[in-house]
Amino acid sequence: MPGTLCSLAVMRSPSEVLAWTQSPTGKKAVRYSAVSAISIVVSSVVLFVTYGILRIESATECNVIATAVAAVPSYYLNRKWAWGRSGASHLWREVVPFWIVAFIGLLFSIWAVRLAVQFSRSLHLAHLVTSVVVDVSAFGSYGVLWVAKFGLFNRWLFAERAVRQSAGSSLD
Repeated sequence: MPGTLCSLAVMRSPSEVLAWTQSPTGKKAVRYSAVSAISIVVSSVVLFVTYGILRIESATECNVIATAVAAVPSYYLNRKWAWGRSGASHLWREVVPFWIVAFIGLLFSIWAVRLAVQFSRSLHLAHLVTSVVVDVSAFGSYGVLWVAKFGLFNRWLFAERAVRQSAGSSLD
């Protein structure tokens, strides 16, 4: 499986990992990782500011706001930089599926955030500490989904249209 994300787990040396990062899939994975890091920073900052400092809504509602804000740069950075796509986005093949994946991630993070709030309340933690626990929980939930999202983006969402069309798929 050289070139696949799964092959990274079986590499035995740093030189093998470095060589993999130079493959087309490896380059995408590195860029995807960078976009994920940017998205995590944006989401975490928005969540901490809206819930921890401004206290504008509940942790769940602030998590929704943070996810929505971070999804916008995530989409454009993934599309243009990680997968090298240019031109207009296709609404049904790119935009809608991306938001569906983002929504699934949001549902998972809502569950994690609610558990974090319940946990923090059961320990009678201060609001600032609860805010950190909420942020870490949201981060962790997205980390769990990271590999699955890469597979979806690489194989389906941002896959080359020419490859799809040559396989007999005429979706235009």
